[in-house]
Amino acid sequence: MAPSSVYDAIAHLYDPWSRSVVEDISFYVEEAVRSGGPVLELGVGTGRIAVPTAQAGLRVVGVDSSQGMLGLARRYAEEAGVSLELHFGDFRDPPVEGPFALVTIPFRSILHMRSDAERRQVIAAVKHLLARDGRFVFDVFSPSPEDIADTDGRWLEREPGIFERADWDAASQSLSLSVRGLEANARLELAWLTIPQWRELLGSEGFVVEALYGWFDRSDWDGDEDSIWVCRRRG
Repeated sequence: MAPSSVYDAIAHLYDPWSRSVVEDISFYVEEAVRSGGPVLELGVGTGRIAVPTAQAGLRVVGVDSSQGMLGLARRYAEEAGVSLELHFGDFRDPPVEGPFALVTIPFRSILHMRSDAERRQVIAAVKHLLARDGRFVFDVFSPSPEDIADTDGRWLEREPGIFERADWDAASQSLSLSVRGLEANARLELAWLTIPQWRELLGSEGFVVEALYGWFDRSDWDGDEDSIWVCRRRG
């Protein structure tokens, strides 16, 4: 039996919880079309981005560690009349074979890797799966002191009937994010890096940063919390 994921408990809450997050979809679809495919999405979840990408005519392969999320992705793909190649597995050792023109990790999912060793495993796996001229695109956040002060330890209603609470630890650059609905709850553990830390990590693992955006409209990063990274493997 496959091990359970924390997301299994809230799989049915995921789309209602993230319903307001739509700004990244067109960005990732554009990146996929630009690449020509095939596309590998690590952390494919319910297919929120993968389904529109497949609708754009790209071959999309998705990996996720939650069977519950993958089940919804299969259903949504079928309802949309598109095909997704979905695999249960770990970011650090994706059970797929390349090469891929584009590998993506949307919606800050790489932040589930909480140690430098785990992050390096993921990035090394991405590099191994990329085509020689392939690109790696992901987005993350690094919270501001103001955001930490405003939200730390408080239950906030993210969507009707769905609440979240952020317990920040600035010293360790970690976050425990609790999510609860009427019939389910989960606690997600994440860790963030600063922009210099991401640059050092990517460079040491053989990636060149082609673009660093501050938002999905492709505006330059100017110190904001959100960052979107477009990288190419070196050599």
